[in-house]
Amino acid sequence: MDLNIIGRLERQRGLLGVEKVTLAYTLFTTLVIFLVWGRMTAPQLLLQGRILVVAGIAATCLVYRIMPCRLALLLRYFFPLSLLAYWYPDTYEFCQLFPNLDHVFAAADLWLFGYQPSIRFSEVVNSKLWSELFHMGYFSYYPLIALTILVPLFSDTKQFGRTAFVVLASFFLYYLIYLFLPVAGPQYYFHAIGLDAAQNGCYPHIGDYFRTHTEMLDSAGTEGFFRELVESAQESGERPTAAFPSSHVGISTILMLLMRRNKRVIMWCMLPLYVLLCCSTVYIEAHYFVDVIGGLASAFLFYWLTQRLYPKMEHITL
Repeated sequence: MDLNIIGRLERQRGLLGVEKVTLAYTLFTTLVIFLVWGRMTAPQLLLQGRILVVAGIAATCLVYRIMPCRLALLLRYFFPLSLLAYWYPDTYEFCQLFPNLDHVFAAADLWLFGYQPSIRFSEVVNSKLWSELFHMGYFSYYPLIALTILVPLFSDTKQFGRTAFVVLASFFLYYLIYLFLPVAGPQYYFHAIGLDAAQNGCYPHIGDYFRTHTEMLDSAGTEGFFRELVESAQESGERPTAAFPSSHVGISTILMLLMRRNKRVIMWCMLPLYVLLCCSTVYIEAHYFVDVIGGLASAFLFYWLTQRLYPKMEHITL
């Protein structure tokens, strides 16, 4: 590890880019909470969560100020990144204020293919081997994020701050879309309307159905180790939100672009998991195919935006 680079970062004044973008998202969503306070189920809990986020950033900055060491600096980077699991289900509380739009996206898939890819895929590719491979690909999402962020610490630490910022800022760009675009995905919508209706091309508008219902279809494929892991993860953290564009596809594409820049050899090792992950989003019925297209298109745009935003955020002293 290049300790000189870390030492240079230690002398940086003001907030880090990952802290600034987290605070910006926190402030924006706090303003939205106040604007729609009377329509939300428990806005006070959302507000409390945001207070804890700000307090956590303040605490890590205080630790770093008292003990300006490498470990304290890394704590400041990783605390905002550790909140990703908090922000995702948080989008559900916002988007449920608007009428559900799954009928539009389900109809788009039918128009493109003449059938529902999220139903047909698992019917055609139904062996246990493929089921486990696709579920393994889907489950690899967060390990691939961790790998992409950690690799620069041991190869080119000049890219560590940039990589962490691009990943986190890209997530927030997706979350901003999810706040106002209520699309739950096939696993929720097809459960709500019934698989027969989905296969027959009947896609009713269900309004605010998901505001009080969070039931979903069982994961596609045959029983196996990785299928159980995915189902367990979805039971604990999944919500009827964030289907379009697919952040699984978008973020994983951004990870590949980052790794291509940071360590191309590892990028090629990640490629099989990346392909499986992108395919698995449709296979397990988490996304419509149009969500995958949206995820791919948005990934290149968000990568370009966050790369250009990074130097501006890092050089603003707060």
